[in-house]
Amino acid sequence: MSGGGKARDGAAGGAAAILLRYLREQNRPHSAQDAFGNLQREHGLGKTAVVKALEQLTQQGMIKEKVYGKQKIYFPDQDHFPTASDSELKVLDNEISDLSCKVQTLQQNCCLMESELKELKGSMTTPEMAKEIEELKKDCASYTEKLERIKSAANHVTPEEKEKVYNEKKLYCREWRRRKRMATELLDAILEGYPKSKKQFFEEVGIETDEDFHVTLPPV
Repeated sequence: MSGGGKARDGAAGGAAAILLRYLREQNRPHSAQDAFGNLQREHGLGKTAVVKALEQLTQQGMIKEKVYGKQKIYFPDQDHFPTASDSELKVLDNEISDLSCKVQTLQQNCCLMESELKELKGSMTTPEMAKEIEELKKDCASYTEKLERIKSAANHVTPEEKEKVYNEKKLYCREWRRRKRMATELLDAILEGYPKSKKQFFEEVGIETDEDFHVTLPPV
């Protein structure tokens, strides 16, 4: 075997040993990308070397491979680990239970802190609040001045005058509606025997409607 071939075999063997040790220490499933991302900086392994080493370890029966769609997952063969006794399993179960409770508590704390952070982000800062207060004070002063000018004016409308205006409006609107209805009925009667269109009749006679001037009868 040439020197280059030996070097490549040595590099591949080194990568396989690193991956096997890492997978056994972690003892959980990894994809090739996971292993590459976690070992690249510390050991300088390339993606191709990681893939080849994982395939080599799988062929040697040192690790197991599972295929999910297009992705392959690798994990250490559990037969290479010592079998835990019932007491050891009980201890592990207790540790898992304790850690699960801690995780749940941490998650609840994180939710509370995220909610508080969101609320704080939506609140104004002290300088913003001070500026808002100053603007509100200016608005209040402006409205107060305007109100004083209105109160001191001599042309106030009394409640009696206001009521009189409203009543006159009602009267004029009723009269407007009544006259419009009468005119409409009269024109409809004329148009029954008129040979041309309604529009042509209005143009010949010179009738102008509310609609021509975009006027609508106000509500009473």
